[in-house]
Amino acid sequence: MTAWTADRIPDQRGRIAVVTGANSGLGLVTATELARHGAHVVLAVRNTAAGEEAARRIGGVVEVRELDLASLASVRAFAAKLAADHPAIDLLVNNAGVVLLGPRRTTADGFELQIGTNLLGHFALTGLLLDNLTAGRKPRVVSLSSITHKNAHLDFDDLMFERDYRASPAYGRSKLATTIFGIELDRRLRAAGSPILSVLAHPGLTRTNLTPRAWEHRGRFGRLIAWAGLLATQPVEQGALPQLLAATEPGVRGGQFFGPSGLFETRGRVTEARRSQEAADPAVGKRLWAAAEELTGVSYL
Repeated sequence: MTAWTADRIPDQRGRIAVVTGANSGLGLVTATELARHGAHVVLAVRNTAAGEEAARRIGGVVEVRELDLASLASVRAFAAKLAADHPAIDLLVNNAGVVLLGPRRTTADGFELQIGTNLLGHFALTGLLLDNLTAGRKPRVVSLSSITHKNAHLDFDDLMFERDYRASPAYGRSKLATTIFGIELDRRLRAAGSPILSVLAHPGLTRTNLTPRAWEHRGRFGRLIAWAGLLATQPVEQGALPQLLAATEPGVRGGQFFGPSGLFETRGRVTEARRSQEAADPAVGKRLWAAAEELTGVSYL
């Protein structure tokens, strides 16, 4: 079977695509390929100067809008303006993420930074744009998972990891929560008879700017680890393929999960990925959804 590449993306003309974290890494590659195939792409970025530079590199029909997923006020402001300007949205790629391997930090709303950004910001954004997505043409939401979700476990009694904080497990928890969200979103969309597909993807081990940033608190040792990480990872263009397939391939079904096929899903051609037992548990999905609604104040489905 021929490996899936970005050249197989169908014509995206007439589609409005929103990509969070689109000024670098996986988000930049995703936005670039969507624009190259004709989509009108909204770069949802925290740093608008970096977003404008990315827009110049991408070309095509691209607009830059400020979005800080670590602030619910920013999420609400972004969604309100975007919804007014684009009544129909065809694709939302919840790509942005933070990897923090230093001391515990919190969002503007007091959430642990990784789960607050990676899950709660995107949970709220998706809900606030749901009506616009419903009005879209063959609409999809793509949630970005990680292979780290398979070794994580959610502690609903300490969801914000206030006790015995460890950064790496906190990141794994945030990605498990993101995976659970994408799967539970699919369940709820299907139960509601919605036209929206919820699809998931993960990039394996991919060379982005997140790893160097994650280790910068460790000084020279951190730089050495980040350099070693560059040798062990695949190019970002390859790592973005699972989410591009999830976003554009015509035959994709709601709830499907895509990732690399080689070396324990760390690299290689795109295939269907495996989810952990906890990620697929409907009871866990229901419980996390209720917690996210309470924490964000955004209720839907």
